[in-house]
Amino acid sequence: MAKRRSKRDPKGHREAQNYARPIPSREWILEYLESQAGPVSFDELCVGLDLEDDVDRHAMGRRLNAMQRDGQVYQNHRGAYGVSQKMDLIRGKVIAHPDGYGFLSPEESDGDDDSFLSPREMRALMHGDEILARLTWVDHRGRSEVSVVEVLVRNTTQVVGRLFRESGINFVVPENRRLTHDVMIGPEHRAGAKHGQLVVVDITEQPSAHAQPVGKVVEVLGNHMSPGMEIDVALHTHGIPAEWPAEVESELAAIGSRVPKVEVARRLDLRELPLVTIDGADAKDFDDAVYCEPTAKGFKLYVAIADVSAYVKPGMALDTEARNRGTSVYFPERVIPMLPEALSNGLCSIKPNTERLCMVCELWISDSGVVQRSRFSEAVMRSHARLTYDNVAAVLIGRRESVRKKWGALVPHLECLYDVYKALRVARDSRGAIDLDTVEALVVLDEDKRVEKILARTRNDAHRLIEECMIAANVEAAKFLEANHMPLLFRVHDKPKQAKVTELNGFLSGLGLRLPAGKMPAPADYQRLAAHIAELPAAALLQSVLLRSLAQAQYSPANVGHFGLALTDYAHFTSPIRRYPDLMVHRAIRHVLRGGDASDFDAGPLSFEQLGQHCSMTERRADDATRDVIGWLKCEFMLDKVGDSFDGLVSGVAPFGFFVLIEELCVDGLVHVSTLGADYFHFDPSRYRLEGERSGTGYGIADRVRVKVARVSLDERKIDFELVQSGKGTRHLGRRKRTGIMRRRRRGS
Repeated sequence: MAKRRSKRDPKGHREAQNYARPIPSREWILEYLESQAGPVSFDELCVGLDLEDDVDRHAMGRRLNAMQRDGQVYQNHRGAYGVSQKMDLIRGKVIAHPDGYGFLSPEESDGDDDSFLSPREMRALMHGDEILARLTWVDHRGRSEVSVVEVLVRNTTQVVGRLFRESGINFVVPENRRLTHDVMIGPEHRAGAKHGQLVVVDITEQPSAHAQPVGKVVEVLGNHMSPGMEIDVALHTHGIPAEWPAEVESELAAIGSRVPKVEVARRLDLRELPLVTIDGADAKDFDDAVYCEPTAKGFKLYVAIADVSAYVKPGMALDTEARNRGTSVYFPERVIPMLPEALSNGLCSIKPNTERLCMVCELWISDSGVVQRSRFSEAVMRSHARLTYDNVAAVLIGRRESVRKKWGALVPHLECLYDVYKALRVARDSRGAIDLDTVEALVVLDEDKRVEKILARTRNDAHRLIEECMIAANVEAAKFLEANHMPLLFRVHDKPKQAKVTELNGFLSGLGLRLPAGKMPAPADYQRLAAHIAELPAAALLQSVLLRSLAQAQYSPANVGHFGLALTDYAHFTSPIRRYPDLMVHRAIRHVLRGGDASDFDAGPLSFEQLGQHCSMTERRADDATRDVIGWLKCEFMLDKVGDSFDGLVSGVAPFGFFVLIEELCVDGLVHVSTLGADYFHFDPSRYRLEGERSGTGYGIADRVRVKVARVSLDERKIDFELVQSGKGTRHLGRRKRTGIMRRRRRGS
C-alpha cells in the first residue's frame, strides 16, 4: 500500500525518506480535497487515499489536525474536511484597535485588503491572534467585514500592565493599548503585588465571547513612576529579549577578550592606515571606520567594518540569540544590544589604538562620485582616533583652529573624506535620491533618571559624510554577492501606493504643489518636491507628510530596489554589531572570499524569506518600543506643566481634532475638536484641515497656534491641549530656517 501511495503522491519520495511508515503528504491531501465536489468525511478521505490500516488512519488524523492548526484545511460542523481557500475562509492575523474593534490582515497581504472585525467578534480575540475567518459583508466601496470561524494560534500569552483591586476583584489593565481586555487575577495569583503596581502576567485562560482572559502574576516590576520603569514595560510589552541564556555566557568565556593571533597573521594588514571612527558623542559600540586618499582620477575610500562574523558563527547560542533579537534597541541612556556587551562594546567594537578584526571594502571613486570598482578583504586594523560628528564638523565646516590643531595629522585625511562626500553627494543628487528633513527628539535624563530636557537632534555634514560612505559600501556589498550568485537579504524600499500618492497630491494642492500626474512618481520627483517644501515654514512637519506617503523599507531576498535612495542594488553591510542582516552579508562575503559558493553556504535554520520577515519585524518592534518609551518620558516631562501656555505648530489633523507641536519642548499633544467652541468642524482629508461650518475658521498643518496644557495621562501616553489663540488658518508661508533630520539612530536606510 505504501509503495502504491509513493508513486501517486507528488511528495511521496520525501515522505518515504522522513518516515519509516509514510502516509500521504500535505500536498497530496490538498490535491485530493481540491478534486472533490465538496468537503469529505474522514472515512471518505481515507478510502480515497488508500488508507486502511488503523495505524495509518491514526497518523492521518494527526496530520489533518496539524493542517487544521496551520489553516490549510477546515473541518466543518458536520465533521467533513475541505480546503480552507475553497471554503472561502481567510487566514490572517488580528490587528486590534484601542477602541475595541479590529482588522484581519490576511497572509501574503500588503495591508490594502484588511477586513473589519466588529467589537463583538473581538470579544474572544486578542491582538496578534491568528484566525480563520469567513467574509460576511462587503459595502459599496469594497470594504469587507469578516466573522471568526476558528482561532488557530494564540499569540498573546503574557502581558504587562497595572494591577487594580476594586470591590475585592483583582484585574490587570495591559499597558499595550491594543490589548483591550482586562485580565482577571485570582486572589491566590497576585504574587504579593499591590494595587497600582506594574506586573507581568501569564495568561492561563484566553478570552471567550462571554468571559475575560484570566492570568496569574509572575513578576512584580514595581511602582508606576519608578525611574527606568518605562523601559522595563516596553521590553515586556513588545517581547524584546533582555537576558542572556547561560549557553551564551559559556561561549563568551571561550571566545575571550583578545584578537586571535592566527587570524591576524592571515589577513590584510591595515594597522598603519589612519582609519578613524566617527559617531555620536554617546555611542559605545563602534562598528565602522573610514579613511580616504586622493588618486589620479578621484579617490580611494576605505570602509572598514567590525568583523562580528569571525566570532559569532552559525549554530552557536550567540547566533541564535542575535537572530532572535534581530537588532539592538536604543533607549535614552540604555541599550538592549543584539550582541552581549563583551562583543558589542568590547572585542568587536572598533576602539582607538586597539587591534580589531574587520571586513574592509575598498572603493575607487571618480571625481563625479561614481564607484568605478571595489574590493572586499578580511583585514586587521587599528583605529587612529575616536571622533564625534561635532569634532568633524568643527574641523571641516566651522574650521575651528583649536580643534584642527588637536587632530593635527588627521586633518588632511578628514578633508579628503569631505571631498569624496561632496563627489558622492553629486552622484546622489543626479540620480534623484530622496532627502527628507524632519525632527528627532533627544531625551536628556538627569542623575535620578528623570527627564531634564528634550532637544531637537539635528544633522550636519559630518553625519551626511558617514552616511554616504556607508551607502556606497552597502551598494558594493549587494553587487558583490549578486555577482557571485550568493543568497542575501536586500534592503528594499518599494514604490509608494497609488492611493497614497493621490492623497498626498490632495494635500499638496493647498500649497500650490503636486507630484507629476498620470504616472508613478520617480524618486527625483519626490526630491524636487522636498526641495520646494524645505523653503516653507515648518519644513520638517511638511516633509513628514511626504514621508508618510512612502512605503516602509524592509528586508527581502527579492530585490525590488530601494526607491528612496534611487538604487537598484542595496543591502546592509555596515552595522553587524547591531543588525542581524548585516552579519549574514558578512558571512556570505567571507564565504566567497574563501572560495565557497551558494551550494555550500550555511544560511542557518530559516529560509531567506522567513529571515527577511523576521528581521523586518524585529526592526518594527524596536521602533515601536522606542516610541513607547519616548512617549512615556514626554508625558512625564509635561506633568508639572499643566496649565502652562506655549506657542506651537499644527503637526497633524484628524476628524477628532488636531495635534500641535511645541517646538521649544519637542513635545506634541492633541487639541480635541470638542474644545474648539460652539461650531461644527468638518475634516477635509484632501487638505489635512479641520474647518468650522459657521465661523469658517480652519486649522491645517503648519498653522501657528497658542495652546495651554490641559491634561497629561501617563497611563494613556496622552497630552491634551486647549486652544488659547490661533492665526485662524493663516499658514505663514514665508521663508524660515529649516530644522534637523529625522533619522534612525545611526547610518543606513
